[in-house]
Amino acid sequence: MADGLWIIVLESLLALAMLIFIVWWTMPKKRGSNDKKREE
Repeated sequence: MADGLWIIVLESLLALAMLIFIVWWTMPKKRGSNDKKREE
């Protein structure tokens, strides 16, 4: 069991990293300019 545990940990960390990357990628990058354009 201990031999395969590091694979599970590595895979879970990779999935977490991908989730964080997807959330960061889909966030609006320039909030200030978008707010100014919407007001005008």
